Amino acid sequence: MIALVGDTEIAFDDIGSGLPVVFLHAFPLNRTMWDPQVSALVGECRCIPIDFRGFGDSGVDGPYSMDRYADDVAGVLDSLQIERAVIVGLSLGGYVSFAFWRRHRDRVRALVLADTRAVGDTIENVERRRALIEIAETQGSSAVANAQIAGLMGKTTRNKRPDIYDATHRMMSQAPEAGVIGALEAMIERPDSTDTLATIDVPSLVIVGDEDVLTPPKDVRKMHEKIPGSRLEVLKEAGHLSNTERPASFNTVVSEFIASLIYN
Repeated sequence: MIALVGDTEIAFDDIGSGLPVVFLHAFPLNRTMWDPQVSALVGECRCIPIDFRGFGDSGVDGPYSMDRYADDVAGVLDSLQIERAVIVGLSLGGYVSFAFWRRHRDRVRALVLADTRAVGDTIENVERRRALIEIAETQGSSAVANAQIAGLMGKTTRNKRPDIYDATHRMMSQAPEAGVIGALEAMIERPDSTDTLATIDVPSLVIVGDEDVLTPPKDVRKMHEKIPGSRLEVLKEAGHLSNTERPASFNTVVSEFIASLIYN
């Protein structure tokens, strides 16, 4: 499905019924990374995975920023006449979730923050992202995928699940170069969201893979401790893309969380 937000087409799926749950993908993937969650949760909630502008089937029009991504999500909810939803964001999707909370907090029923961080980029992170921008500009998205894939996957997945590794690499390689570059620039420019954490007053679930080297469990734990009343789940044998590496475990904790919202 397509929602026209401003002059840009934002692609999404709308599957199932009940409590609306919006899924926001990692960089440089697209909404299909959430297929394991949609297929598992569609019987208990309304699943709405969204492609950020510049990814998947969405338009590539800029400018790109966390606020713009967040407003695109709000535009999709407007098109569906949904007032409030659970927001599930992983990595880049988590950064957008923080922006969505700041700009549209009255539309957030609950938050699931997976393998993400609230702090802004360090100098080293900025340098790495600028190097990826140069790779995208000179060699294309496949080269970005080659440079990033090992860090996104946990050692268990790399060693034992080549199917997941290869499928994720293909998805990354298909990302439009304009979207890759725009997202990298947006991540560099994103604000530090540490002060945002204490303002979150909706039910919140924080998830991290125990093999995540990009947002390590010790850092995610600190973020969890700053979100009042939040719940932390550490998934074994999962790296940065915990939802695809350990889908059954991810689905279990998210399903339990959603049930607590519906029945409590």
